[in-house]
Amino acid sequence: MTATTRLFLAAAFAAAGPAAVAADPHKPLALHPDNPHYFLFRGKPAVLVASGEHYGAVLNREFDYVKYLDELGAHGLNVTRLFTGVYAEDAKAFGITRNTLAPVAGQLLCPWARSDTPGYPGGGNKFDLTKWDPAYFDRLKDFLTRAGERGVVVELAIFCPFYDDSMWKLSPVNAANNVNGIGGVARDAAYNREKNGGLQGIQEGLVRKLADELNGFDNLYYEVCNEPYFGGVTDDWQRRIVDVIVAAEKPLPNKHLIAQNVANGSKKVDKPPPAVSIFNFHYASPPDAVTVNYGLNKVIGENETGFKGTADTHYRMEGWEFLLAGGGLYNNLDYSFVVGHEAGSFVYPEKSPGGGNRGFRQQMKVLKDFLHGFEFVRMKPDTGVVKGGLAPKGRARVLSEPGKQYAVYLFGGPEAKLSLALPAGKYKAEWVSPLTGKVLKAESVTAAGPTTELVSPKFETDIALRVVAE
Repeated sequence: MTATTRLFLAAAFAAAGPAAVAADPHKPLALHPDNPHYFLFRGKPAVLVASGEHYGAVLNREFDYVKYLDELGAHGLNVTRLFTGVYAEDAKAFGITRNTLAPVAGQLLCPWARSDTPGYPGGGNKFDLTKWDPAYFDRLKDFLTRAGERGVVVELAIFCPFYDDSMWKLSPVNAANNVNGIGGVARDAAYNREKNGGLQGIQEGLVRKLADELNGFDNLYYEVCNEPYFGGVTDDWQRRIVDVIVAAEKPLPNKHLIAQNVANGSKKVDKPPPAVSIFNFHYASPPDAVTVNYGLNKVIGENETGFKGTADTHYRMEGWEFLLAGGGLYNNLDYSFVVGHEAGSFVYPEKSPGGGNRGFRQQMKVLKDFLHGFEFVRMKPDTGVVKGGLAPKGRARVLSEPGKQYAVYLFGGPEAKLSLALPAGKYKAEWVSPLTGKVLKAESVTAAGPTTELVSPKFETDIALRVVAE
């Protein structure tokens, strides 16, 4: 443990008492030893589920993250995603209204200190890449502490490609924005070890600094790079960053999980780095990303969604189907969180690239609670239990421990008369509303033949079914 880490742990404990996350005796978030498709967090099996803000909670000085975390905690949601400040957006990016990744002039906070030289296009002075900004790390650690007090895991996405010149124009590692003359490369060369020049040392230095400062937190995992399949990010560069994380943590007490963002939609992961434990996808509907990569025996996550309108139905369905296909993490991208509306009350325009609202977050709580109501580490995807009876164009996703417990999600109403291949025995069946969590119908069922029929109550778009052996 470094001196910096020891000092931080002592300060956090003194300030917050035994509940402080940095002083928590539990080991960091890990893959569950009995089923590595899921997590072990503070001694309990966990699926991570949330509907969170657009990644600027720390880098945007104006954002009141305590109100934001209170809102996640109020719904029992247990994950959020952060960008570090290497990357920021302007107010026009992706058509996002009041984007938290687009701080107003002078409000960007990042790992490096400001210099005395004016001229940063996002307001204020340029950056000095040889000096860290203590205010940034204080804010980041306070965020992690408060998140941990609410049982929220933080995914720290360290890097992000520069999709177009507007993002590169605002990055502290662009030579135009620092006083060190570092970063005089094209934006699509920033994450290429053969072309990024002095940036490689800056990037690796940041990784080591983060590993040192954050080692005491149990509610943390690192994602190497958001959407590396854009903007010239090379596989070689990603593998190098994974190696740097591992080496930086080797002498430290705690070892954190590492995630890699694989693709939009689906892609089979070939030759994954052994140190990567989480493979994240975006816009993964249908959840083929889980199916084709389930054999990795690691967590398959979907940590960003959108571009399917602003209504709840699609994103609710996407979460249920992804997790009941065997995924271990689902985080909806929620545009109702903005500066001044950190509790998620902002009413975004219809043209927004995604949705999110307080009612939807309650629906995500229903999903999380439904799964946590099972011994889900004993379950796996089951495509053979539903033998028929779906509504026209209806579809089903099932997790099961055959003969003992079944989690079923149906999309497409208004009714289903399911034929289920259940082993002989007695079962308790409950039909559950994915909107409210209310049990709509409960019954005892005796399975004696090749199939057992269960008739759902009427439902509009989707319904869940819990079947447990008595």
